[in-house]
Amino acid sequence: MTVPEFFMTAKDIFTQQIDELAKVRDRIGPEFDRAVALIAEKRGKVVVTGIGKSGIIAHKIAATFASTGTPAVFLNAGEALHGDLGMVGQEDVVLMLSKSADTAELAHMLPSVKEIGAGLIGMFGASSTRLAEACDVVLDVSVTDEACPLSLAPTTSATASLVMGDALAIALMEAQGFTQEHFARLHPGGHLGRRLLIQVRDVLPKGDPRAAVSEEASLRDAVEELSASARGAVCVLEDSSGRILGILTEGDIRRHFLMGTPPEEPIKNVMTPDPKVIQSTARLGEALDRMESGDRQVYVLPVVDDQNHYLGMLRMHDIVT
Repeated sequence: MTVPEFFMTAKDIFTQQIDELAKVRDRIGPEFDRAVALIAEKRGKVVVTGIGKSGIIAHKIAATFASTGTPAVFLNAGEALHGDLGMVGQEDVVLMLSKSADTAELAHMLPSVKEIGAGLIGMFGASSTRLAEACDVVLDVSVTDEACPLSLAPTTSATASLVMGDALAIALMEAQGFTQEHFARLHPGGHLGRRLLIQVRDVLPKGDPRAAVSEEASLRDAVEELSASARGAVCVLEDSSGRILGILTEGDIRRHFLMGTPPEEPIKNVMTPDPKVIQSTARLGEALDRMESGDRQVYVLPVVDDQNHYLGMLRMHDIVT
């Protein structure tokens, strides 16, 4: 059986949707600023609502708001008429999604939303309906044609609403001064949260050998310490002060043995002096940035306290796992 090639159809769909999105983009004007201002001025949350495909898009927009610093929830428009409108408060903004701007469930919500006193934003594909006229702000997400060949299934219109929702979320991030640290606080279980919330000292092994030798040590001593600590490198410390003089990694040791460097060679002759270090109170993201900066990536960093006393060895593996 010959499988037909549909990749040209896929490209056509992308082109059609991109063209329609460009039209929506070009219509954006002062009403977008008013929508951002309305949400920013209210002290409550954004209640994003719709039904059917619009409801699915509304659910995603609510999740994007919430994860980028704007408190938000999704409200199924059908369930709203049977008690779930109780989640809407006077300081909230209701964001309604509808291609027709004439969805019965949304229209039936109007009296209650108005009585509650919540703000009302419509993200609609039409603007001359009773529902649109009742909104404080209407964002025009109308499209000429759907990507569906029958122009029936909500495809391009759904994409337009999704992108407009993203635009609102990002604009509110900028208005609120939302930073990476704020994002990490809302995503503590993710990789970014680990990088931005956890300090270096939190991942240093407890009770393990410190992976360090004296300045009087030999290459043999460094190999023994490296084997005992299994940290991927050893630091060379000044005898009198404990100051870090240099570092010797596993790769350095292999190269010296291949070069025929004798095991009794003084460590000071083979170490890399003045290595990169990281404060124990630094975030893991800063440590990773330091490992990756410069001409050559490193996979271990000596950790120091605020007095520059050596505390242990941080591996890239400690950050990314």
